[in-house]
Amino acid sequence: MTPLGSSGRRVRATTAGIAVTALALTACGGGDDDNGSGGSGGSADALIVGTTDKITTIDPAGSYDNGSFAVMNQVYPFLLNTPLGSPEVEPDIAESADFTSPTQYTVTLKPGLTFANGNELTASDVKFSFDRQVAIADENGPSSLLANLESVEAPDDTTVVFNLTNPDDQTFPQVLSSPVGPIVDEEVFSADSLTPDDEIVAGNAFAGPYVITSYEINDLIAYEANPDYQGLLGAPKTDTINVRYYAEASNLKLDIEEGAVDVAYRSLSATDVEDLRGNDDVEVVDGPGGEIRYIVFNFNTQPYGATTAEADPAKALAVRQAMAHLIDREELAEQVYKGTYTPLYSYVADGLTGATDSLRGLYGDGQGGPDADAAAQVLEAAGVETPVQLSLQYSNDHYGPSSGDEYALIKDQLESTGLFTVDLQTTEWTQYSEQRTADTYPAYQLGWFPDYSDADNYLAPFFLTENFLSNHYDNQQVNDLILQQLSTPDEAARTALIEQIQDLVAADLSTLPYLQGAQIAVVRTGVTGAEDTLDASFKFRYGALERA
Repeated sequence: MTPLGSSGRRVRATTAGIAVTALALTACGGGDDDNGSGGSGGSADALIVGTTDKITTIDPAGSYDNGSFAVMNQVYPFLLNTPLGSPEVEPDIAESADFTSPTQYTVTLKPGLTFANGNELTASDVKFSFDRQVAIADENGPSSLLANLESVEAPDDTTVVFNLTNPDDQTFPQVLSSPVGPIVDEEVFSADSLTPDDEIVAGNAFAGPYVITSYEINDLIAYEANPDYQGLLGAPKTDTINVRYYAEASNLKLDIEEGAVDVAYRSLSATDVEDLRGNDDVEVVDGPGGEIRYIVFNFNTQPYGATTAEADPAKALAVRQAMAHLIDREELAEQVYKGTYTPLYSYVADGLTGATDSLRGLYGDGQGGPDADAAAQVLEAAGVETPVQLSLQYSNDHYGPSSGDEYALIKDQLESTGLFTVDLQTTEWTQYSEQRTADTYPAYQLGWFPDYSDADNYLAPFFLTENFLSNHYDNQQVNDLILQQLSTPDEAARTALIEQIQDLVAADLSTLPYLQGAQIAVVRTGVTGAEDTLDASFKFRYGALERA
């Protein structure tokens, strides 16, 4: 999931005022010992969460980013979800879910489900939720995750049948728990266009652990526990959660230090995290990370790319290989990120089934370090004149405050050998996200946060012929193997295919992964639960948080 830019929406002045008042009262009473229970059975002592993430929209059809999905995880129900501490999907508002034929996945809903507004939640709402994703197909939305969905049927109020194009889709249960999976109220949402956030909030169209009681996009959101939630996660431990959005990570750091917020999640700088580890008033909580950082090569416009004046596939490959020989991952992880990111030599995030260190053996010194001699040799063998002139782009406002240092160091690693001259450029995300798919950038920075915890989510979006990178990479063998692993039910056979795919794409180098990030939250002393939700599902659930 690549975080996308946000768009402003009109917010009712009354709700904005309520949010400000709620947050002000909570901040003043942060040390209150009142731990009484509300109607949901959770603690009545409200918590404030601070974040620098941005919301695009809370309409599930219109956003495909971390900031928006963080809201959706609190307020919408899913057919399948991941329990705290596990990446494995289980029924959420479903009673059961299974393949009833190779191309049919049948879900039975729990009886008596309702939205917070009182509307019944039936199979008709489920069909509506997925049909509108496909119909709207918003360019900033997650509808591409439903590429294998042929149609949805709702034969009765509690039965939903998903008809699939390709049989035995091993990732489909995970897809139902992903950003494309929130179930929405067909009486509130539009069937063929995005529904404005204020209409969603006014319609109280929620059936997850929380409802939104006031909303000001990318400023303040107030959540209250939903007593009618019947899903996997159970009743939230804290009745009231208020979320404050920050433009600057430095201000978030200051507020967690001073107690103005109780939890800081996404994204503090590595230097700030390192500093906070020495603060006795807070605790830095680390969790498994699925986020990866990588360089994308545009096969048309990179040096010697297909549409350049000196087009030569062999020389283009040599340039990519030389860069792979020169990147010093350990230096990037320690010098820039202070260990909050770790070296990555795999296309699949380390820790997931099928991940292999394909890049370690092929490039550098074979042990994970760089090798300037190997880089020089591969360029010379291909007849590439040095220094290679390379334009390298990164976003200055999207991947955290350390991106500038990260790419300055990459530039230095490439240039210090005399093999490259790097024209390092930066662009704000709104323009960047449009230009990267328009052949504007020969090589550029991206990050990836998974939609679900399966190796396929690190392969199909990048390396299928029609991929979201739009970088003109096309390897038919890789394409066919990705489709094959998707429908291979035998776990060992599927893992072998995933490993083979990684070996092939490591040789092609359409992208160059180099870092994997941990999940990090900072909590005030006495706040618990962050360690439970920082799990391999990569979903941060507010319902796990409470003040001791």
